[in-house]
Amino acid sequence: MTNFRTFTELVLERTEARSAADAFIFLPDDARGSVPQHLTFAGLDQEARRIASWLQARGAANRQVLLLHPAGLDFIKAFTACLYAGAVAVPGPLPTEQGQHFSRVSGILRDAEACAVLTDSAHAPEISAWLAAEGFTDVPCLATDDPAQGAADAWHAPALTPDSRAFLQYTSGSTSDPKGVVVSHRNLLANEAAIQRSIGTSAQTVCGGWLPFYHDMGLIGHILHPLYLGIPAVLMAPFTFLKRPVRWLKMVGDYGVTTGGGPNFAYDLCVRRVTDAQLETLDLSTWTTACNGAEPVRAETVRAFTERFAPAGFRPEAFFPCYGMAETTLLVSGIPRTAGPRVLDVDAAALERGELADPRADRPTRSLVSSGIVRDFEVRVVDPETRTERPAGHVGEIWLKGDSVASGYWKRPQTNKEIFDAAIRDAAGAGDDDGGWLRTGDMGVLQDGQLYVTGRLKELVILAGRNLYPQDVERAVQSVDPAFGSGAGAVFAVETDREHLVAIQEVRPGSVATDLRTLASGVQSFISKEFSIPAGNILLVRPGTVRRTTSGKIQRTLMRKLFLAGGITALHEVLEPAVRELVASADAGAATGDQPAALSPESVV
Repeated sequence: MTNFRTFTELVLERTEARSAADAFIFLPDDARGSVPQHLTFAGLDQEARRIASWLQARGAANRQVLLLHPAGLDFIKAFTACLYAGAVAVPGPLPTEQGQHFSRVSGILRDAEACAVLTDSAHAPEISAWLAAEGFTDVPCLATDDPAQGAADAWHAPALTPDSRAFLQYTSGSTSDPKGVVVSHRNLLANEAAIQRSIGTSAQTVCGGWLPFYHDMGLIGHILHPLYLGIPAVLMAPFTFLKRPVRWLKMVGDYGVTTGGGPNFAYDLCVRRVTDAQLETLDLSTWTTACNGAEPVRAETVRAFTERFAPAGFRPEAFFPCYGMAETTLLVSGIPRTAGPRVLDVDAAALERGELADPRADRPTRSLVSSGIVRDFEVRVVDPETRTERPAGHVGEIWLKGDSVASGYWKRPQTNKEIFDAAIRDAAGAGDDDGGWLRTGDMGVLQDGQLYVTGRLKELVILAGRNLYPQDVERAVQSVDPAFGSGAGAVFAVETDREHLVAIQEVRPGSVATDLRTLASGVQSFISKEFSIPAGNILLVRPGTVRRTTSGKIQRTLMRKLFLAGGITALHEVLEPAVRELVASADAGAATGDQPAALSPESVV
């Protein structure tokens, strides 16, 4: 793998060597059972050359090209065409799909300085009209599924180097001020090699997944990694999975999928939604690596999924908890293959102080799932305030170095200096090291060579000098009553004269008739007992109120903004007087124009 200078060179070799074999199989969203769509390596190569020739004729080499496709084979052809043209692909969410808005991609279009937009013929008219309305009359829109556009024979190999930009990965939840991670060919090749070493993929691997193609895990893990290996991948749209989670699991058995995965919530969804009758039809025995990443991995989920699907042949050691981010291209760490998830039970009070300690009898305990071993990076756990290294067994911010670490965000030199070129201070005061560290913004701890991710630095709730991880409180709330079991929750802090905890929790459909006052009171009592903190602010809301990113992460910062702006409609709420006054003053300020404008539509996607 290492003899390729660029990912483009590698794909050209793979398409020639595997010409007649299936590269991708896409399963359309049709309950009646549509015929799977097949794309061979030769077919991918021809289509990529054709579309690339169109891009080259318009001077797109080394320039950004925005991709706005529905989930399907057309996106893969367009992305590969950008590689062939030497253009910089910018995958984005299709604005016309459910829950998406043109305003969201407008920020990406402007920030990326896209010279063209690629889509399909079904969406080209609406996207062309949007470009005209936005004043981008010089940005052409191509329907890549029109065979009359471009000619494969007119394509020529691009002049690329390992440091050429391969694509811009806009981070999950991008709004009006999006940030695009600049991923070079060197970064991409390095991370694909890291994925192969960590997971143990080979020529016999079959990949399968449903994640959005514009999300880093969906793009790099489920599309580019199969191309890297020259193996087949079976894919479906995210909406297909969300409507019928069993289709993902059925795909595993039907196609002998060995590798694929998703965020923790996907496994939870399967546990809740797959019926006993459906379970009897499944065969998960080929699934050797079920990746679980993109959000905190819950020990309860690991246990519940393993127990539920053991009759279908799912083995405990198949679970592969992992950790990664767009800024490192994708994967950072993973459990050694076949080792199975490692769960560490620790004393909750010590964890709040930033230390690991053994559980104590009759005292609250927290279960941490290891994200595995960091193989292809240098890793340090650093105090985010003093920037000095923390010893093993102590919590701090995770800092990384390695060939997979991107050069920075597109057009963000000041941010890049702070985030991608951080320096660790010597504890003795002798000065800083040479710098070059990526500040991940994630809190974690190293113990016995394993990395445990404990939460996000910016989302940490500090009450009375204690560090509380919002996901721990959210789990506690969801355990109070079955009415909460399938709903999302968001916990954060707001400040008046002191810090106040706010918990927003969705109530399961059909249980709205439950006494909401009693439910809220139960949440307050349980939080007070479990965490020894006041829980005076509880909002019970309808399903779908709590916002998630495309990878399933709870958008706590956004939920806090919506709450303070009066943008949360509750079925029932209990608020402390000071917090109610804070929200009311924000409402009044917005009404008189004294406060910033209301959140734009894309911020609630």
